[in-house]
Amino acid sequence: MKKILTLVCVSALGGLITLGAYKLFVEKDQVQVAANNNTQLPVYVPTSTNNAVLTNTEKPDLITAANKTIDAVVHVKNTQINRRPQTWGDVFSGRSIERKQLAGAGSGVIISPDGHIITNNHVIKGAVEISITLNDNRTYIAELVGTDSKNDIALLKIDTEERLPFVAFGDSDATQIGEWVLAVGNPFNLTSTVTAGIISAKSRDLSGGQSFIQTDAAVNPGNSGGALVNINGELVGINTAISSQTGSYVGYSFAVPSNIARKIVEDIMEFGNVQDGILGVTGLALNSEAAKELDVNITEGFYVSGIEDKSGADLAGLTEGDIIRRLDNVEVNKFSDLSGYLKTKSPNDIVNVEVLRGNNLKTIPVTLTKRDNIYVEFMDIQFAEIPEKVKKEYPETYDSGALVLENKNQFLAQKVGIRRNYVVTAINGNKIESTKDIKVLYDKYGNDFNENLRSIEFIDTYGQKKEIIFR
Repeated sequence: MKKILTLVCVSALGGLITLGAYKLFVEKDQVQVAANNNTQLPVYVPTSTNNAVLTNTEKPDLITAANKTIDAVVHVKNTQINRRPQTWGDVFSGRSIERKQLAGAGSGVIISPDGHIITNNHVIKGAVEISITLNDNRTYIAELVGTDSKNDIALLKIDTEERLPFVAFGDSDATQIGEWVLAVGNPFNLTSTVTAGIISAKSRDLSGGQSFIQTDAAVNPGNSGGALVNINGELVGINTAISSQTGSYVGYSFAVPSNIARKIVEDIMEFGNVQDGILGVTGLALNSEAAKELDVNITEGFYVSGIEDKSGADLAGLTEGDIIRRLDNVEVNKFSDLSGYLKTKSPNDIVNVEVLRGNNLKTIPVTLTKRDNIYVEFMDIQFAEIPEKVKKEYPETYDSGALVLENKNQFLAQKVGIRRNYVVTAINGNKIESTKDIKVLYDKYGNDFNENLRSIEFIDTYGQKKEIIFR
């Protein structure tokens, strides 16, 4: 009992000593800090607390789409004439210095049971013979029906007694970013290859005025001209290009939208060439910088800076300063939205143009006009007649020639400096009186004239006459 009391007393004494030491040496050094209402609160990052287990494991049915498509995608081979230097032995023996040689290969899509095939223009360009190999290894020689080099589309035809499998056109305007698609073609001569991906972007412009569907489906050399189809097996694009520093797939590929391709094919079948429906406006797509410079308070849309005489826009009453926000049901946020939709339209089609004029939205129906009524395109340059007002004010300078509306020819734009409102007065020594002379050259040579270009004379915007001779 005495031991227990002794232990309790010792413990109590130790506690008193510890408490006294704390009060004497520690507590007096502590500084009391008052709470400050300006103390920064903790930053909270929004986080999902939904721990529900995902039960929707359904995957898109890509097998059905592949089965609908694979037999309708063909292998296209381009055979050209190879000319080698002639030797004395060739002269004496009469040997030919020309021989046929496979120059390239790509893909094509059968779009009708009677054998019409769509492909890229660059796949068959320069060919003297085009051969088509079906998925069952049957081979045919194709006829070239027509081409559109600007949109890189060509239409072929093979003759067969039986109905062929084909892919129906889908509505490319109805496609959505994130939608599953299949690319079907013959990359690296590996026939009947199917790859899958999603639509990464729409109305993608690669070279000025283009409007591609961008996907991440693997596309490589040989896929050109092949099919881009949705999960229903409908054709929504023609695979055309890749973005790569190596020449092979690195993550992005591009397809001509099916609505544009279908319109081109229909025009070639009916008219033999493409009938463009022209709105007749010039300007620029808005962004922050352009909006600040133009003193407008929106950063999306197409700002109209010019109206072509006698165009649909001119006749309908569009004015400079209008901002185009929508064509029919298609929103216009950049130039490729506008140009891509217009490529699906024909002359005399009516398009409802929604414009912002001042602070008011107006919807103006515009009847599209024929390209030939406004301009002639040659060497990727749009030429128009010199306005009569300009001729009267400057009769000695602008009495004849063809006015440059737009120059998409990179060589003549960057190296020579020809740009909008220049007047071309002669090409290869041939005087250009009007756009009729430009059309004569187009009818003779087509749009690909750069290799034949020897000289060009023009008047710049300062009225200075210049001549460039190419050696």
